[in-house]
Amino acid sequence: MHLALFDFDHTITTTDTYSRFLRGIATAEQLAQVKWKIGPWLAGYRLGLVSACAIRARVTRLAFAGRLAAEVDERGKRYCVEVLPKLLRPEMMQRIGWHQSQGDTVVVVSASLDVYLQPWCEQHGLALICNRLEAHAGTLTGRYHQGDCGGEKVQRIRARYDLGAYARIHAYGDSREDRGMLALAQQRWYRGRRIA
Repeated sequence: MHLALFDFDHTITTTDTYSRFLRGIATAEQLAQVKWKIGPWLAGYRLGLVSACAIRARVTRLAFAGRLAAEVDERGKRYCVEVLPKLLRPEMMQRIGWHQSQGDTVVVVSASLDVYLQPWCEQHGLALICNRLEAHAGTLTGRYHQGDCGGEKVQRIRARYDLGAYARIHAYGDSREDRGMLALAQQRWYRGRRIA
């Protein structure tokens, strides 16, 4: 049996699904504050001074702290059904289907959110490693449960799967955060092109 590891944003999809979800769920007050509270961080990210992990932590805290977990879960399910189908790359969905037809274990490994990735992966019969929003007594804290997955993809893959049990590992990614995951594989695809 083989193991196939897929990044989600810009790999399975044509765009960043996390930022689209945030824009859709943000309150009017949050949207009005974006320029001042997030703008400098975005500029730092574009200049390479702020990591993707750091900006995700900041945006996640601002967007979700104090929100009801049930409301955000419901919005995530709607996003899965109403928005995600329009953002998928047909060739990558075919590749996922090919792996499934071979009996491979197929896993989405993403720094995006469980509230929409979990229902999407369940719908497509895929395993999932991703960022999970932390909640206490039904209210979101604005933090990730067990920290940000983005910089820990390799550790989380190794914690869940015995890599030696697979005859071959395939990995698909598009960013610096995927390089470690790609290094685990004998067959690697980066931004749609096979590199090994």
